[in-house]
Amino acid sequence: MRKIILMMGISLDGYTEGPGRDIGWHQVDEALHRHMNEKVRSFGGLLTGRVTHELMASYWPAAGADPESTPTEVEFAALWNDIPKIVFSRTLPPGPAPYHSTVVNEVLPEAIRALKEQPGGDLNVGGADLAATFLAHDLIDEFHTYVHPVLIGTGSPLFPVTEFAPRVLRLMGTQTFDNGVVLLRHARVPA
Repeated sequence: MRKIILMMGISLDGYTEGPGRDIGWHQVDEALHRHMNEKVRSFGGLLTGRVTHELMASYWPAAGADPESTPTEVEFAALWNDIPKIVFSRTLPPGPAPYHSTVVNEVLPEAIRALKEQPGGDLNVGGADLAATFLAHDLIDEFHTYVHPVLIGTGSPLFPVTEFAPRVLRLMGTQTFDNGVVLLRHARVPA
C-alpha cells in the first residue's frame, strides 16, 4: 500500500513560511536540491493545496527552458511538470487542470484511503493548511521535516493549533546536509 508522506521545510521555530508567505529564508543549496529531486522522482503523485500549487505553477513550468536555471533546477522542472498532481481547492472548478493536475474540492478520507490502495509510488502531501486537514483525518503515514537553521519568529506554523488526540511517532532516521539543514523522518506508530 502506498503511504502519504508529509515532506516540508520548516524553520527551527516551526514555521513553514514567514509573513507574506515568505520562504526566502529556506537554505536550499545544490546538494539539498538534488536530494529533493530524488525524493520527488520516487513519488507516485503530489497532493497539494491551491496556494502551494499556484506557487509551484507560477515558476516550474518555464524553469526548464530558462537559461539561468541550473541542471538540477531543469531536472526538477521536468519532474514537477510530469508527476500527477491532485490539487485540493474550494475555489477552483473540480476536474482536470493544467500541469498534469486534477482539482478536487475537499479532502474525503475514504477517497484518500482508496488512492493509497492504487499501484504506484508513495504520495507527497504539501502545504501547511492541507497537511493540517490530512492530520485531522489521521491520513499522514510519515513526516519528513527539513529543519532549516534559522529562526523567523512568526509566520505559518507547520502544525497549527488544533484539537486532536496525541500521536506517537517513531524516528526512522535523520540526515544532516552541509548547509545545516537537518532532515527528520518519523513514521506513525500503528494503534
